[in-house]
Order: sequence, then C-alpha cells, then structure tokens
Amino acid sequence: MGPFPALAAQPLPRTQTILVVGDSLSAEYGLKRGTGWVALMEQRLMTEKISAKVVNASISGDTTSGGRSRLGVLLKQHQPTLVILELGGNDALRGLPLDMTQDNLQAMTRAAQGSGAKVLLVGMQVPPNYGTDYATRFSNSFSNVAKANKAALVPFMLKGIADGPEAPGFFQGDRIHPNEAAHPLILNNLWPTVKKLIA
Repeated sequence: MGPFPALAAQPLPRTQTILVVGDSLSAEYGLKRGTGWVALMEQRLMTEKISAKVVNASISGDTTSGGRSRLGVLLKQHQPTLVILELGGNDALRGLPLDMTQDNLQAMTRAAQGSGAKVLLVGMQVPPNYGTDYATRFSNSFSNVAKANKAALVPFMLKGIADGPEAPGFFQGDRIHPNEAAHPLILNNLWPTVKKLIA
C-alpha cells in the first residue's frame, strides 16, 4: 500500500464523451465558428459544470448511409458515452428510399448501443410539399427506430423554428439552413433530453 490508500481507492469519475454525428445542421454550415448548437451545448455543459467532452463529427451534406459507413471508426476512436444522431434530412432532400433511411438509423443506433453508448435520435420533418404520406412516414422513421431500440428521441429538431410564424427570420438565404439566431433555440429543444442522458 502506498502512503495514500484512501486516494487509491477512489476510481476517477469517467469523463463523459458526447459524439455528434450529423449533417450541415450540426456542422455550422454558413455560420460563424462557435455559434452552432453543438458549440453552444459545449458552453452550456461548462456553465452547468458537467464534465463532458464534445466531439462534433458532423459533415455538411451527409446522409444516413454516410453516417453509417463512418460510425464504426468514430465509436472506436472516441468511445463515447452518448451518441447524438442528427441525420436524415439530406436523405429526404435527395428523395432516397425511406426504408433505407430507417434501416441506416437502426444500424447506427444498434452499433452505438453495442459500444456501450446511450443514443439520442434527432428527428426531422419535411415541408408539406413532399406530400402528407411521405412526410408522415419520414418523421415516423425516427420514432420507429427510437421505440424499437429504447433510444431517446427529440421528434423535431426545428420545433418552434421552422413551424412557427417567425420561421423566415430563422433561416439563411437558402431557406434550408437555420441562421445564428435559430441555433440557441435548437439547443433548447435538445438540452433537456441531453441533460437527462448524461446525468
């Protein structure tokens, strides 16, 4: 026994690692560095004195297939305690088959859980011009995967942003990407669930 047996007996608390695997909505597309919701989440963790490291592995334009193909390496490299999956919007924009999107989300969720991480699925909705049937099936693909795997779900990332009367003021010129003013609201939509998962 060394001179400090009491210290040796205390396991160090494991620092949590939050891995964000997303697309342009998480990759600060068109924004000043540090103003996107992932960077704001990092600041919120510090403010609330929660010991967690954030790894933002988001790539603008990424699809669920792209996320699925790179997730294994990311899990190995970062060993996250929480994986936030924010993918699917580009699948819809490209008109990719919904079954494939759901299958990819399912595979990513299972891979992350299999590595010991909790999973938060961040849902998206498509505009009504996609047709009611497609829009419903698209948003259901997130809840189906969450239910099947007992994963956490925030049903609509842009709630109160894209579906409110002030929606035009929250988007960049392309009307697809949220602007700087929208990102604190995105974080507010996600934060209660994130906090619960890392508590």
